[in-house]
Amino acid sequence: MASTGSTPFPKWQLAILLGAPLAIGLGYLYLRNRLEDPEKKKEAELKAKTTISLDNEENVKATESAIDRAMKLKGAGNRAFHAGEYDKAISLYNEAIEACPPDRHVDLATFYQNRSACYEKREMWDQVKEDCTFALKLNEKYVKAYLRRSRAAEKSGDLVLALEDVTSACILERFQVQSSLVNADRILKALGRQHAREALAKRHPVMPSKHFIKTYFSAFSEDPLGKIHIDEKETGGFAKAKHALDNQDYDAIVDACTEELESEGKYKFEALLLRATFYLLLGRHEEAQDDLGKVIESDASTKVKVNALIKRASLYTQLENTEKCLEDFANAAQLDSSNSDIYHHRGQVYLLLEKMDEATSEFAKAVELNPDFSIAYIQKCYADYRHAQLHKNIGALTQVRADFERALERFPRCAEAYILYAQVLSDQQEWGRAEALFDSALAVDPNNATLYVHKGLVQLQKSTDFDKAVKLINKAIEMDDKCDFAYETLGTIEVQRGNLRRSLELFEKAIALAKTELEMTHLFSLKDAAAAQLKVSERWGLDWTVS
Repeated sequence: MASTGSTPFPKWQLAILLGAPLAIGLGYLYLRNRLEDPEKKKEAELKAKTTISLDNEENVKATESAIDRAMKLKGAGNRAFHAGEYDKAISLYNEAIEACPPDRHVDLATFYQNRSACYEKREMWDQVKEDCTFALKLNEKYVKAYLRRSRAAEKSGDLVLALEDVTSACILERFQVQSSLVNADRILKALGRQHAREALAKRHPVMPSKHFIKTYFSAFSEDPLGKIHIDEKETGGFAKAKHALDNQDYDAIVDACTEELESEGKYKFEALLLRATFYLLLGRHEEAQDDLGKVIESDASTKVKVNALIKRASLYTQLENTEKCLEDFANAAQLDSSNSDIYHHRGQVYLLLEKMDEATSEFAKAVELNPDFSIAYIQKCYADYRHAQLHKNIGALTQVRADFERALERFPRCAEAYILYAQVLSDQQEWGRAEALFDSALAVDPNNATLYVHKGLVQLQKSTDFDKAVKLINKAIEMDDKCDFAYETLGTIEVQRGNLRRSLELFEKAIALAKTELEMTHLFSLKDAAAAQLKVSERWGLDWTVS
């Protein structure tokens, strides 16, 4: 799985995405104000109950008597509910609602909410939503009603309403109730996936930036395509594609490869592999899988087939099919056990899966086979760090730092060395040295826009300097308007600052650049979270803006 230049997120950013009150990973859209006819009936009920008596003295006595009767009926309903007699409880709550004075809004809301609990036990989801909606009209800060309507909406497939309601509950609970946060996360993922699938069906492929593509290819030390020499006199489709690759004319590559295949030229398998690679980069996964499969099942050279297996394994990772991913790596190792790229990329997969023992073993094997490949060496250092951190091994952490220092001496022109070491130091709260390392990486790789994003995150880590962080990340976007890492990070920061409308724009830009359902699900979750917070804020007159 090739490096993208967006190295693993620092813990601070994960904290923003998972822990902070205004960006906890909740998902929401607009609230659909679709009240059904049964609710109109209930509104008429309430209206009929709101006639005010002109005889104040007698009315007070009647009210006292009425509320006493209503509360007794509620108590009887509660006992029936706890006894599992739900139909009887519903009947008692009906009577409580009828008996309750119309100005006792909180009590009426409780009766409706209690009746909705009975309907929930009966799995009568429409009635649950109906009663909770009415309860919320009477008491708009009623947490139980929001949570119960959220559950009913989720059960009936209305994920938008489910997330809207659980958001409201979480805000009212000040994000202190774990069960509500867990419910929110579950619903969020489902809605994010739904939105991602809808967006993918309409998605227009976008070619990544030149720097991104260059970084992708640099992650293969044994790339068979890079080692092919094409004579200047050759004019076939693959010759054109190779020339376009060397000159970073990436938009011309797919058509040139297709020309080679249609003419049945001598570079058929290489053309299939190169076209598949750009289909991967464009997010055209079905076409990529088809081309890679043809190469793998062909009599192409071992190097070409192994490269195809590694890339298909990477694709399976993006498609969340770990079993097939690892199967392709195993087949690649059977074909050529001395190919270091197999172990390097399989190590990245294990790193993503948080399988640190396997990750460190794979990177060690990659470095053993190709000790001069800087990227594998650096990622081995990073995997060793994660492993030592997981096991709280102080001695190993000290050794890792020494290995990183040695790596900087061995590979002073490798930007990845500075980036990953800087992230390790950020984890250790050594902000000054981390910032200096990112500056060193920029000196080596001045066109790497993600470095400005990392520098911005350091500013937030060390001093919570939002303005400086935003300025640096905007510089990344100016440098590379296809830097999805910048859009996502800046969008998350704007949520923290309370600039919700701006965050929606930024998440939308990141979504347009996403290539997989997994990426889109994550980004839609962030966007929907911001949209929901905006909706609730406007409804309740809240202001999240950081002054």
